[in-house]
Amino acid sequence: MFTEGDMAVYPAHGVGLIKAIETQSIGGVDQRFYVMKILDNDMTIMIPTATSANVGLRAIISRDEVAKVIDILKDRDVKITTQTWNRRYREYMERIKTGSVFEVATVLRDLFLLKEDKDLSYGERKMLDTAKSLLVKELSLAKEMEEAKIEKQIEKLFC
Repeated sequence: MFTEGDMAVYPAHGVGLIKAIETQSIGGVDQRFYVMKILDNDMTIMIPTATSANVGLRAIISRDEVAKVIDILKDRDVKITTQTWNRRYREYMERIKTGSVFEVATVLRDLFLLKEDKDLSYGERKMLDTAKSLLVKELSLAKEMEEAKIEKQIEKLFC
C-alpha cells in the first residue's frame, strides 16, 4: 500500500513519513513493518503491513477532500451535546482515534463552538489543540501550503 518516502496518517498520532519497510522475525514468523516517523514529535513507530488498514493507516487526503473538511468546519447547524465534559471528552477521543480527517474536523468544530459558550476543561483545551494540530498538518500537505497559513484560515472560520 505504501512505499518508502510516502506520507501517511496514523490515527491519533497524525502525519508521518514512511522511512522504511522492514522484515522482522517475531516468534519465528517473519513479518513486514512500515517504519514511520511522526512529523509532530519525531516519534518512530512500526506498523505491521498486514494490519495497517485495520489500525487506520491511510494516505493524505486529496485536494477535493480538503473542501469537504472546510465545509464541516464551516457548518454551524449542529447541536452540541449537553453531556458532562468527561463524557464529551471520551466521545471526541473516540472520533479522533478513528483517524478520519472528517471526524477530527467535527471534533475541532464542536470544541470551537463549545468554547464560544463556556470555558473548556483542561482536557478539552488539549483536545482542541490536538485536533487543530492534526488537521493543520494534513491540510498543509494536501494543499501544499505552509502550516501557519492553514492555521490562520481555520481560526478565521471561527472568528
